[in-house]
Amino acid sequence: MKQFLSVNDVKNVKTLILKAIKLKKNPFFYKKNKTIGLVFFNPSLRTRISSQKAAFNLGCKTWILNINSDSWKIETSDGSVMNSTQEHLKEAIGVMSLYCDLLAVRTFPGLLEKEYDYKEILLKKIIKYSKVPVVNLESATLHPLQSLADLITIEEFKTQTQTKKTLKIVLSWAPHIKALPQSVPNSFIEWVKKIKDIKLYITNPDGYNLNSDFTFGIKLIPNQNEAFQNADFIYAKNWSSYENYGKIIFKDLSWTITKEKMQLTNKAKFMHCLPVRRNLVVEDSVLDNSIVLNQAENRIFATQIVFLEILENI
Repeated sequence: MKQFLSVNDVKNVKTLILKAIKLKKNPFFYKKNKTIGLVFFNPSLRTRISSQKAAFNLGCKTWILNINSDSWKIETSDGSVMNSTQEHLKEAIGVMSLYCDLLAVRTFPGLLEKEYDYKEILLKKIIKYSKVPVVNLESATLHPLQSLADLITIEEFKTQTQTKKTLKIVLSWAPHIKALPQSVPNSFIEWVKKIKDIKLYITNPDGYNLNSDFTFGIKLIPNQNEAFQNADFIYAKNWSSYENYGKIIFKDLSWTITKEKMQLTNKAKFMHCLPVRRNLVVEDSVLDNSIVLNQAENRIFATQIVFLEILENI
């Protein structure tokens, strides 16, 4: 692996999942003595700490830069007269990449200009200016490390739930008070499509269909209760409208995940990437019996196996 931007950088997803699970059993086996730079264009809890822990497990040093508080104000557009910004992204990323062996970066969509976000303009500039391999900690449209952690978790728990050859997983929209990106659902769909023994369904209200480039071939069930029938895993996530880009057009709390809805499933495990708003996205009774902390823990090993795969090719 030369870089990690999306599932397309992975030769075999199932093999990578199994490697991560094996690594989890002996996380301190590999020692790389490298430096990993972690750059955040927006706040982070799990991504930041799990990335540090993954690096420490590999015997690597890290430095962290929060763009909005720790550095000069960065100019990201080209050709601008920099009257209000002190440093251009070109020099900033160029310099940062001189100070590490691998550059891991988290960006975030503006949710204002669909074309800008979906062309991943900022991430592509970072890759262009970096002198070392880049890892996508989350971008405007994708969150591949979260998806890898999700699939590791599903692999670990499927024997407890699976009563048939093919798992039924439902990706369900849930209410939220803020407009959130489509990166988690986009990535989850991309990654699940690479696994043969999973059948994925999506359920969301009218107006919240995701980008068809991702959902092509995936069945949409508009009725949430119908979608939940006989499911083995329920993955809840809010996302803002793709069609009316970045907008909140529906606030019906009837889409909250409840104990009653979970009883329609095949004793399904509840999943969420966190952070999650209790009793808005999901009821306490469901969340308290979920595997969300397992997902969060597996963020370490998803990140660690990706760091390891890249560092072994430097």
